[in-house]
Amino acid sequence: MKIICIGRNFVDHAKEMNAPLPKRPIFFLKPDTAILRTSNFYHPKFSNNIQYECELVIKINKVGKNIQEKFAHTYYSEFTLGIDFTARDLQSECKKSGLPWEIAKGFDSSAPLSDRWLKIEDYKNEIQFSLTKNNQTVQEGNTSQMIFSFNQLICHLSKYITLKKGDLIFTGTPSGVGKVDIGDTLEAFVGNEKLLKINIK
Repeated sequence: MKIICIGRNFVDHAKEMNAPLPKRPIFFLKPDTAILRTSNFYHPKFSNNIQYECELVIKINKVGKNIQEKFAHTYYSEFTLGIDFTARDLQSECKKSGLPWEIAKGFDSSAPLSDRWLKIEDYKNEIQFSLTKNNQTVQEGNTSQMIFSFNQLICHLSKYITLKKGDLIFTGTPSGVGKVDIGDTLEAFVGNEKLLKINIK
């Protein structure tokens, strides 16, 4: 099982990161040890700036390579919510040095994932999602705001990486990313339905 994460897939998020808009999807990988399926995230000691990035996550349901965009919708049928935790201080150091930044993205438990999956077919038009921090809304996103759609992402990714059943694609975060501290609580919603709760320990 692979975890493929998309960067800068919302215009406002790219702007808040002072990054140019991508002409094609930007992606990176997390190891499977990044998955967190419990409600407690233990703040690592190696970073002073862990930031949340709430994202829609789709699950691949069959093997595919060089998938045409018109067929991409047949490669997934469910989605959920996840958080791409980022050690922003480590990432900044890596960027300044021109080094890869998996250390800032792929650490253990950096990908909390809801255990509830929703059917794509129940959301014909748009998917609205949000994240609260200590009961205050900090992120709001909608699939209509994505630079690259689910189908476009699958088409692009499968040119380079064979997609397999069970692979997860974190599809990008909207604006509003921010720091977490011990004692914070994050809650992620699709519409008004809560799918994920994370306590920062």
